[in-house]
Amino acid sequence: MTTSKTLRFCEKGHKFYKSSDCLSCPTCEKELKPDSGFLSRLSAPARRGLENNGITSLKQLSKLTEKDVLQLHGMGPASLPKLRAALEEEGLSFEK
Repeated sequence: MTTSKTLRFCEKGHKFYKSSDCLSCPTCEKELKPDSGFLSRLSAPARRGLENNGITSLKQLSKLTEKDVLQLHGMGPASLPKLRAALEEEGLSFEK
């Protein structure tokens, strides 16, 4: 089964093709990716899932359970080990 891709343009004029309804521009996502910090370790959907819910620091993240994190749009189980490691490096952990 082949999925057809549609040509799209973002607000900045970048041209890209998408087969889904997702409006995120790959070029803009690369520009938004942090160079350092725990958010830089995550995929774009996982990073947006945290940022869209106001979670931009490890202290904020530590107030959530792993179950809470997995319920965020864009967050998958592959992100949990990266988040656990980042928390542990700062002496923090997920809420129990």
